Amino acid sequence: MANNNIGPKRLVVGAGYGLRDWMAQRVTAILMALYTLVILALFLTGTRFTYEAWVGVFSMQWFKLFTFAVIVALLYHAWVGVRDIWMDYVTHSVVLRLILQVATIVWLIACAGYAAQILWRV
Repeated sequence: MANNNIGPKRLVVGAGYGLRDWMAQRVTAILMALYTLVILALFLTGTRFTYEAWVGVFSMQWFKLFTFAVIVALLYHAWVGVRDIWMDYVTHSVVLRLILQVATIVWLIACAGYAAQILWRV
């Protein structure tokens, strides 16, 4: 009888974090969609679209924290997607893939720091 690796004794290969990353993509996408709805509601219900009005919105501490949580979710969402691109399409060189992944991490951390600076200057 042929061994077809189906069932509870099958050979499992791969990194093993596919479901976790799939769920993270969905949860972060939902958080970003909620934030988009909040921003859209503020925009549609507002009467003044001036710099001072938006500073007033972003000066509230809860809104800054919500915005930063969405930025972190966006960066994690981007990391999962870009990492998958590097793993799927940069197959000829492990060193190049590692360099691209490290560069992506450094870039995303720098973006998080810059976003924090912008948010807490208001």
